Amino acid sequence: MKPEDRYHRFVRWSDEDQCYIGYCPDLYAGGVCHGEREEDTYAELCAIVRDEIAYRSAKGERLPGPAVRATRDLDFAA
Repeated sequence: MKPEDRYHRFVRWSDEDQCYIGYCPDLYAGGVCHGEREEDTYAELCAIVRDEIAYRSAKGERLPGPAVRATRDLDFAA
């Protein structure tokens, strides 16, 4: 399993912003990217998560444990 596979990532439509917003609540508070197409936003989110994990690992930082569970916590994370 790759390190990024441990973290839940999701994309949801924002009526307020009129675009898709990407989230990874275990690594970031709030949305981290946005786009007009759901697929493009998810791809960008995955790249951001991979880069963040590589950056933290290169600095020797300990990664947070995954805590958000899709069946319970997603409404609170967004």
